[in-house]
Amino acid sequence: MFQFIDLEEKQLRQLSDAAAAWANYVRAKAEAAEVRGSMRWKTVDGRVYLIRVSPSGGETSLGPQDDRTQAIYAAFHSRKAPAEARLKAMKATLEEQRRLNRAYRVGRTPAVVVRSLAALDQAGLSDQFLTVGTHALYAYETAAGVRVEAGALATMDLDLLFEAAKFRAYSSRLKRSDARSLIEVFRRADPTFKVKSDQLQTAVNDPGFEIDIIRRYATAGDPHPLRMSDDENDFWAVQADQGEQLASSRKFEHLVIAPTGEMAMMRTLHPLDFVRLKLQLAQRPGRDPHKAPKDRLQARVVQELWDGYLQHLERPEEPPRREHPQSERR
Repeated sequence: MFQFIDLEEKQLRQLSDAAAAWANYVRAKAEAAEVRGSMRWKTVDGRVYLIRVSPSGGETSLGPQDDRTQAIYAAFHSRKAPAEARLKAMKATLEEQRRLNRAYRVGRTPAVVVRSLAALDQAGLSDQFLTVGTHALYAYETAAGVRVEAGALATMDLDLLFEAAKFRAYSSRLKRSDARSLIEVFRRADPTFKVKSDQLQTAVNDPGFEIDIIRRYATAGDPHPLRMSDDENDFWAVQADQGEQLASSRKFEHLVIAPTGEMAMMRTLHPLDFVRLKLQLAQRPGRDPHKAPKDRLQARVVQELWDGYLQHLERPEEPPRREHPQSERR
């Protein structure tokens, strides 16, 4: 049995308050996104049309002026100011929660991880990636309200599984985010990130922290090889063993918090799938003998978190299991 360190009551209350503030912020951001840009009337060849103007200045006609477009115009302007005011207020609340998170010392997810996940979220890309590997333990321990022993968490790289089936949606969102590349998105978290010239799936910052972009083995319809944008200095996603199993696993989301108090939502594997896949990886012939003990350690830690603290979570159906050719990437 592992000895987990329970958070104090005041820390648990702060975690709950921070999570509630985050959920309200997400709702406010979604409402404000629906009324981004502006609407105006435009005369073309003697007829008046309702025009939706995007934040970047692009124009889309919603049709000629009539009862329908008049109603759209009125509804848009009646919602815009309240939605923007609500979002502004929630940002202020979130900043206050950040300060309280830091004061109560409720977070220990590395700041570079939280900022990188926040950068993906701000770019509208967070649902295209899955945090896999060691850093998932930060989501599980936060959900459990405990601290896991440091040895199970030690790592200097963040593994992100890109869901290759979503490449078209990803490309469209990347363009709308005003970022030319995925590495540019991560540079918003830390401007020193740079893709390695000899490992194009990996970016490293000045302190030596790495972000790896992995994917499932290419199947019919998947782009392959897969560069994450047209920028020649961007990531190339590398095929990984267990990639298909990771992509088809049950998903789990939870707020993670840095020592600075900054917050982000981490999208990762359901704890039980994490355990199952880590044990499979540890038992695989050819697995690096230096990595297999840590695989088993993390599987035991997460199983005990589930057994002792996370039983309140919904236990979804087992996903279908599909085997694919293996490599030693993970």
